[in-house]
Amino acid sequence: MNVIHTIDALRRIIFENKQKGKRIGLVPTMGFLHEGHLTLATQARAENDVVIMSIFVNPTQFGPNEDFESYPRNLERDTMLAASVGVDFIFAPTVEEMYPHDGGIFIRAGHQATLLCGASRPGHFDGVLQVVAKLFNLIQPNYAYFGQKDAQQVAIIQTMVRDYNIPVELRIVPVVRENDGLAKSSRNVYLTATERSQAPAIQQALQLAKREFIESGNVDKSIQLAVKIIEANMDGSIDYLTILSYPDLTEVTSETEQVLLAVAVYIGKTRLIDNLIFSLKGEPAHV
Repeated sequence: MNVIHTIDALRRIIFENKQKGKRIGLVPTMGFLHEGHLTLATQARAENDVVIMSIFVNPTQFGPNEDFESYPRNLERDTMLAASVGVDFIFAPTVEEMYPHDGGIFIRAGHQATLLCGASRPGHFDGVLQVVAKLFNLIQPNYAYFGQKDAQQVAIIQTMVRDYNIPVELRIVPVVRENDGLAKSSRNVYLTATERSQAPAIQQALQLAKREFIESGNVDKSIQLAVKIIEANMDGSIDYLTILSYPDLTEVTSETEQVLLAVAVYIGKTRLIDNLIFSLKGEPAHV
């Protein structure tokens, strides 16, 4: 496996493989890889001739109160993990390599970025779209792999791909979970033993709320049920718990086909997110 640091080197590799008719899969990450990233890469390996993983801590998606400098980085460790699941190339540019110029042209995320996690992170998803658009342009992948755990991010990227006719197919990989249902996350290591024992209540609440919503179609009743379960079983506070049409992230109507049931919970010093995406037409959700 090769680690590439420059755009020129990346373009040569892309050109060579495109000339050979190779199918290219992209796994965008900010590094410090965990099992969720490796699951994305494993699926990419199964579906493509060439797998490229980007490792880039993107400064434009960090707010003024978020410490870009302290974000964990360990390229040597990431390289070994990526190689273990068959990644062919890592693209690990510097900030100066990715953003050598600032012509004042920006991508602005729409209403989807003003709620859920975006409500407290203004400008965050603008930065996400900026770096993802650059990666799509540079790598020109056939498939790009994202995790459902970041459902809001996925919805916003789906909208950009659709509205700007970007020739890439998004492959959304289901949430990777612990045996007790807790969504796997690098943040889970910050949970105390008591907090960790309580955390599976999040997924239990979502599952019961999903069942209630499918049976009754009542958004408020379903949310109240989930809130009651979380509050009864966790020493934490709910940041948000909502049901929205997916992927447009608007109010559910009689025309809604797919639903996002999403939650963020503060427990101790840790903020955990989780979600379910499901169809109202009696078919598996397609994202």
